[in-house]
Amino acid sequence: MKKDVVIVGAGPAGIFTAIEMLKNNCKKSIVIVEKGQSVEKRKCPKTQTKKCVGCKPYCHITTGFSGAGAFSDGKLSLCSEVGGDLPSLIGDDLAQETIDYTDKIYLEFGADEHIEGVSHPEEVKRIRKRAIQAGLKLVDCPIRHLGTEKAQDLYYKIEQYLANNGVELLFGYECTELLLKDGACKGVVVNDGKTEMTIEAAKTIVATGRRGADWLEKLCAEHGIAHQPGTVDIGVRVEVRNEIMETVNAVLYESKLIGYPQPFKNKVRTFCQNPGGFVAQENYDNDLAVVNGHSYKDLKSNNTNLAILCSHNFNQPFNQPILYAQKVGELTNMLGAGHILVQRFGDILDGKRTWPKELAQSNIKPTLPDAVAGDITAAMPYRAMMNIINFIKAVDHVVPGFASIETLLYSPELKFYSNRVKMDTDFNTNIKNLHCLGDSSGWTRGLMMASVMGVLMGRRIAKED
Repeated sequence: MKKDVVIVGAGPAGIFTAIEMLKNNCKKSIVIVEKGQSVEKRKCPKTQTKKCVGCKPYCHITTGFSGAGAFSDGKLSLCSEVGGDLPSLIGDDLAQETIDYTDKIYLEFGADEHIEGVSHPEEVKRIRKRAIQAGLKLVDCPIRHLGTEKAQDLYYKIEQYLANNGVELLFGYECTELLLKDGACKGVVVNDGKTEMTIEAAKTIVATGRRGADWLEKLCAEHGIAHQPGTVDIGVRVEVRNEIMETVNAVLYESKLIGYPQPFKNKVRTFCQNPGGFVAQENYDNDLAVVNGHSYKDLKSNNTNLAILCSHNFNQPFNQPILYAQKVGELTNMLGAGHILVQRFGDILDGKRTWPKELAQSNIKPTLPDAVAGDITAAMPYRAMMNIINFIKAVDHVVPGFASIETLLYSPELKFYSNRVKMDTDFNTNIKNLHCLGDSSGWTRGLMMASVMGVLMGRRIAKED
């Protein structure tokens, strides 16, 4: 097959590259290669089985058109302070300008017009004051909430738009190799499990998302793609009753708090807050089970969940942060017999495991029914655990009751970001005609900023026409 542009990965970065090319009337031929299935064929059997069945050859929650976005809570962060380090590469003004532009595209495809976190400025000031007193920074970023079920509808419309406008979508094909010759990328090799196919292309865009971070890291090492060790986040998913988070949920919807707790002063932050949401399990390669959170527009629980993530940056001689996080996850999975572990915060402070009987007697009922009560501290590194404990205590000053005995901590919550690929402001790597976008590039984190990176890539390709 010969195309002008081949995009590996149908997540937000790859999708919006193609959308922006079409909006600029670019005549170049495009093929998007996706390991998973189309949106309408992505089904998680857990809705019927009530427990994860370990789908093979990949998890439908993390893999397929729109990536993890189709099954996530679907929150679009509308400020450049949130979503990774892309502004440091392209500048804050361009980042914010492109966020505003990209947000309009989401609205065109049916995103909810309501914006969370902008209606109660005086309440926000009071929350910020409490955060400052606790030694934390509050980032009050406006949020457009798609909702898990609504996100699937929206991305289905995008999928149809691309297909109807000449973009070829190859589902069920995994990229196995890059075609490199004389310091330039000439395309990719893909395989559907039965047949291997070569796709020659003038431009190759790798946008495999967080799911493909490990794969891209190996490619960088194998082919000399310039990169530097990136950050890996290790943490927990916290679940409390909605009553505890009532004010913050109403005022901000998502409270983004950042701190550097004693004694280690690593960066610790909240992420992906889901009012009335549900804790969920995702499966990565090698049967690695990790925890995440979903938030629906219509279906609500009695609980709010959010991630608390501790950032780890490694220096020489160690340069495999993703492998490090995977080992932490594997050890936790081992203790839970392949399931997510859950433990009460009070039991952690008391130095004891949590028992199923204690969960049954608590005010907080876990929204992940097949999570196994146990001891997450037996697998979590000491440094990360101490950071998380002290951060939770600090958040308790902002949200009284957050550090209660019954607060639930699920593990492992891991965020894999590829070793950061070195690129210029036009997203050129040291390999000619090879570009890396989105979370797999190490520059973005989340739906909006990955989409922004795709928009900018699409514009630059269109300009070459």
